[in-house]
Amino acid sequence: MQQLTVQDLTQKTAMLKDWADYQSGSIVSRKIIQKETGAVTFFAFDEGQELSTHSAPFDALVYIMDGEAQIQIDEQIHHVTDGQILMLPANHPHGVKATKRFKMLLIMVRS
Repeated sequence: MQQLTVQDLTQKTAMLKDWADYQSGSIVSRKIIQKETGAVTFFAFDEGQELSTHSAPFDALVYIMDGEAQIQIDEQIHHVTDGQILMLPANHPHGVKATKRFKMLLIMVRS
């Protein structure tokens, strides 16, 4: 697969799920946009990979574009899959685990 760049997106359309390939035993992350007001980041999680519980001072929206994940917010566990979105509220602990390989877009709004 050809590696996409932000510059590519200003010149043509792209398939978001093709932003990066899965890597065995890893989490791939690529910043698409980074501004003072927010960020858009692409992630590809191999099965079993996880981000431990943490919190952020800003709201974030997760869009699952491929695969399946388990996202815990506070004490509640959400099972999310292709095409689903989930809000991660500011200052609430959350964690992410790949129950199967999955790709997601994380949109963080800072203002």
